Amino acid sequence: MKLNKIKLALGLVAGFAASAPMVASAAADQEKAISDPNNWAHPRGNHTNNGHSALTQINKGNVKNLKAAWTFATGVNRGHEGSPLVIGSTMYVHTAFPNNVYALDLNNDQKIVWSYFPKQDPSVQAVLCCDNVNRGLAFGDGKIILQQNDGVMVALDAKTGKEVWTAQITDPKVGATNTSAPHVIKDKVLQGCSGAEFGVRCFFQALNLKDGSTAWKAYSTGPDAEVLIGKDFNKDTPLYSALSVYEDVNGGNKQGGSFKKIPTDQLKGGETDLGVKTWLKPQAVKDGWQHGGGSVWGWWPYDPKTNLVFYGTGNPSVWNPDVRPGDNKWSMTVFARDLDTGMARWGMQMTPHDEWDYDGINEVILFDKGGKTYAWHHDRNGFAYTWQADNGVLVAAEKVHPFVNWATDVDLKSGVPNKVAEHATHQDYNTKGTCPAALGTKDQQPAAYSPKTGLVYSPMNHVCMTYEPVESKYVAGQPWVGATLTMFAGPDGVMGGFAAYDPMTNKKVWYNKEKFSAWGGALTTDSDLVFYGTLDRWLKALDAKSGKELWKFQVGSGVIGNAFTYGHKGKQYVGVLSGIGGWAGVAMNLGLTNDTDALGAAGGYKELTKYNAAPGGGALTVFSL
Repeated sequence: MKLNKIKLALGLVAGFAASAPMVASAAADQEKAISDPNNWAHPRGNHTNNGHSALTQINKGNVKNLKAAWTFATGVNRGHEGSPLVIGSTMYVHTAFPNNVYALDLNNDQKIVWSYFPKQDPSVQAVLCCDNVNRGLAFGDGKIILQQNDGVMVALDAKTGKEVWTAQITDPKVGATNTSAPHVIKDKVLQGCSGAEFGVRCFFQALNLKDGSTAWKAYSTGPDAEVLIGKDFNKDTPLYSALSVYEDVNGGNKQGGSFKKIPTDQLKGGETDLGVKTWLKPQAVKDGWQHGGGSVWGWWPYDPKTNLVFYGTGNPSVWNPDVRPGDNKWSMTVFARDLDTGMARWGMQMTPHDEWDYDGINEVILFDKGGKTYAWHHDRNGFAYTWQADNGVLVAAEKVHPFVNWATDVDLKSGVPNKVAEHATHQDYNTKGTCPAALGTKDQQPAAYSPKTGLVYSPMNHVCMTYEPVESKYVAGQPWVGATLTMFAGPDGVMGGFAAYDPMTNKKVWYNKEKFSAWGGALTTDSDLVFYGTLDRWLKALDAKSGKELWKFQVGSGVIGNAFTYGHKGKQYVGVLSGIGGWAGVAMNLGLTNDTDALGAAGGYKELTKYNAAPGGGALTVFSL
């Protein structure tokens, strides 16, 4: 009886019904935990990746009364991304490098139950592309899974913190690192790699949750046998597998736009081994695909009805496009893979032959509409995409803001963007006024979807750039970027925003400006609230229907973590990690001041020093009524 009263007070009855049932798996404890909205047992709340909670105690009428309930200083500086996990009365908190983990007892004034301090070689920090971040933890089968920056994955006993198993995922000596939160689904742990700025050939990997052994590994580039592509790949969307989608692919990327889109009716689909064939000569090193990048470090949803897991791949290496003519598949691609086998069901490249570092790693969010499941993705290239999740048919692709100018539109049948000639880049030519900047209209900060409003909510960057590809030689373990750039505010005169979209059309519903990028991940609730954080230290709550600001609180450092919520002993809490960093804040953290330092972040975000101490100090702040 008492429990039922608590559920009613928190609005949890509807929440239980809204949680989709999962099939039996080794991680049954995780599935049970996810089904209870009191918990935050998944990096994005649940397997749809929607960042949504069914809790309603904090609502539009009382959110103005939200007060700080408790804080926890992590003792670590630099960028703090992701969010803690909450399972029952225990909260698991992670930090930036060296990736410490704390288990806090919510029944006992957040007393530390256990802590874990990884022993990592400090030299790993030199090969982390964009600050010393870590995006969080996974839970399942009684284990807390930590992916360390040095490529070591560790399974810890959730009750004691003792090591259960370890696995080496990447090799930092060649520039391969890890920054993403591992994801536990059924009996698998999923993980990718970072290192496209070091010429690493990256991959997406499934490990067996029981012992950390490898179940399958799918590379982002290379022959079909190593990308795990079979004969049924893209069977409903064959044009996604065209050999080339632009003209003159062997002529280099000349000013004036030689990369004109081939008319859709002239494309030939269904080609094989495109992870090799679309990396044409000349190449800087070997055959380009062997150092082709395609990092995997986002947030990955899972659809139990089709057994598909979804993820995006990052930019091709090197940033200078002249040395890698061709579409450079399968970088910049959203894939749907069978969880058990790893075989790709479908994959669409958003930015063929990328010229601007428009990484495709941003999260995919699943939602249901009219009895079908759809996959939504806000790409760094400034377009929002919606696919039918089971077969990859593209149903909508629109600019998230009119300032996006490198392409005019996207062909819905082939997925190919129409590039604008004046923004084409080539070696030793400085392309000016290209929008968005390389960090995209959205970077790692995940959007959220509310099944109550039917809208997606996206934290945004509003930044443009100059971009000049330059010659760069590959050396294993050394940065291999091959471009210099500067960044500046877009035409709205600000560097950030926060917007709501209809995911079936990707038309904007409302848009709020932000002085800086809204670099923190979004949270929505059944009470029609949406929370997110900013680089100038604010955590904000908005009316999800109108975008009206209802509450804000300034925490100790810029927010690049994801807002999350949980319930404990009848009270709802909202929390967020602060600690500025990531690409936007790394220059400030390292004291870099030249405009082109940190790939343009130093000049673009120079005003952050007026709002933040450097380096940013990590802390968790938790709020309640």
